[in-house]
Amino acid sequence: MKGCDIIRKYRNEWKYLLTNQSLSLLKSRLSQVMEIDSHTPKDGRYLIHSLYFDDYKDTSLYTTSSGLSERYKWRIRYYGDDLDYIVLEKKIKKESRCHKKSCKLTLEEYEAIVSGNITDILYDTEKALIKELARDMLLYDYRPKVIVDYERIAYVEEITNVRITFDMKICASYELEHFLDGDYSRFYVLPSGQNVLEVKFDDILPSYIRNIVESFGFVQTSFSKYYYCRKIIDSYMR
Repeated sequence: MKGCDIIRKYRNEWKYLLTNQSLSLLKSRLSQVMEIDSHTPKDGRYLIHSLYFDDYKDTSLYTTSSGLSERYKWRIRYYGDDLDYIVLEKKIKKESRCHKKSCKLTLEEYEAIVSGNITDILYDTEKALIKELARDMLLYDYRPKVIVDYERIAYVEEITNVRITFDMKICASYELEHFLDGDYSRFYVLPSGQNVLEVKFDDILPSYIRNIVESFGFVQTSFSKYYYCRKIIDSYMR
């Protein structure tokens, strides 16, 4: 398909902070009504590596901290050590609902983007999302700003398209040139034993799943991995 861009509709995305103990208990209960993500390795966890971009005004950073209802972020992502599947994503948020546009990148496209040599790629590529990022880079000086790493466990309910994830060991790095080789220092964002729960669904969260999550009394949060990783790196670099 020309451009190979994937557009997903807006979905609800609820976030919570939870301890290791709550994570273990919630996992046990969810496993009775949901399936582990079929793409997950045998140990049930996989690694996510993201390279986030921002413009010369740090618009993504400040619109997140101000709670602006409509905003977007650019990132490049891969999983584990699989460099055959590198994706460019634009995550668009409206209130508590999000959707993503994404397309797969070749290594050559990745190198052109992160090096800032995007004039040629703007005209040569057929991928609409790369063209969109290239325009933002030319007009607003979007550049890579921080690496965000974490481990994830994911449960899915395919019939109603519900996805629940546990994100652990969230950390940041400023050594952007080592994004693909993984050989970079890491700074943990949350205190030891703290994790992030995300509940993602389309229009309706089935009551049997909602009741399980709500039984723990979690307080919803607007936690942003990008924001907290930027803040910890910025404080370290001062």
